[in-house]
Amino acid sequence: MVQAVIFDLDNTLYPASAQMEAHIISRMNEYTARLLGTDVAGAAAIRRERMQKYGTTLEWLMAEEGFSDPEDYFDYVHPAGEEETVAFDPELGPFLDSLPVPKYVFTNAPMEHADRVLAKLGIADRFQRVFDVRFCSLKGKPSAIAFGKVIDAIGLPPGLTLFADDIPRYVKGFIDLGGKGVLVDHFGKHPDSGVPTIKTIYELPAYL
Repeated sequence: MVQAVIFDLDNTLYPASAQMEAHIISRMNEYTARLLGTDVAGAAAIRRERMQKYGTTLEWLMAEEGFSDPEDYFDYVHPAGEEETVAFDPELGPFLDSLPVPKYVFTNAPMEHADRVLAKLGIADRFQRVFDVRFCSLKGKPSAIAFGKVIDAIGLPPGLTLFADDIPRYVKGFIDLGGKGVLVDHFGKHPDSGVPTIKTIYELPAYL
């Protein structure tokens, strides 16, 4: 029986149709281009190739490019005001209240990003705790180290915990640790993911 739910933040707690992700990726590509001394298109291509090994762009840059200023990266990629691309959903708070288990957020973004988005959505007070990439020593999902830190902090074994995310390999990473996972796939982008899939988190109660 599920005793806690861990939610990803972006494209999970709000629809993937929001422009947040596109803006974040654009800023990641710009930052990477500046760091590597290439153009934005070239940086985007390198990111797509190297990201298969890592949970986040920052993790890749630190591991392979000798990058050592994560705070500068966070400041550029997640500026104040980014949350304005996300729409308030008046049904979301009551829905979260209806789930009969403790709820958590685990994001590969920094805490200031999570705070802004959760405030814009009006649901910051619905969660027991928010775990960001700094909490995980800058290791992102699907790292077993990152998941392990979160699970240890929650204090429940993975098998009693449900994790919802919009990225198939992140969901698989949690399932591989013995947890329960569900993919939030708003537009059917991942028909062959091989993991339980829902279109929105409003379908989540079927997995509790």
